[in-house]
Amino acid sequence: MNIVFDFGGVVFRWHPPSFLARVWPHRVPDLAAAEATAAAFFENYGGDWGAFDQGLIDAPTVVRRIAARTGWPEAEVAAVVAAVPDELQALPGTVALIQELKAAGHRLFYLSNMPEPYAEHLERAHPLRQWFEGGVFSGRVKHSKPREEIYRIAEQRFGVAPQSLLFLDDHPANITAAKARGWQALLFSNAEALRPELRALKLL
Repeated sequence: MNIVFDFGGVVFRWHPPSFLARVWPHRVPDLAAAEATAAAFFENYGGDWGAFDQGLIDAPTVVRRIAARTGWPEAEVAAVVAAVPDELQALPGTVALIQELKAAGHRLFYLSNMPEPYAEHLERAHPLRQWFEGGVFSGRVKHSKPREEIYRIAEQRFGVAPQSLLFLDDHPANITAAKARGWQALLFSNAEALRPELRALKLL
């Protein structure tokens, strides 16, 4: 099987409310504030952040736009943007699952909405070439999930038919888009919860 991993929230830690609570404790006193602040900052990965994800604007530009839109000081917004790489810590359970799936003979790839600066950080900080045969970062192809075009690009890059791909992602919209292309797909919550589904498919 050709198994395609999302990165943020699947292979690497990424939960914007708890992230902002750590980076911005003065602005995020409780969970409700964390949820609202994350929604305003990242705009559900549309708007300013979506353009950053797609490589259409750079980090200084996204900082200026978020600050102008929200009224938050540019220096504080820049601190959040700069803190993202340290937040993207590899999830041990998923890393173990990657190693098991590779040992079982499956081909592994990735498809991630990731701005170029963060993609470069992940390539430096983690053995992506050991874990995966290849992958697609949104910031490098100027398209992002759940738009159809990035799935088509992934199919071409991986050189496999849609029906032979199994996609693991933590956002329902991305799962729906993958299935619309003919991919198999499973909604990811954590590695342990995924194991029974993979065993049912005889992949483990």
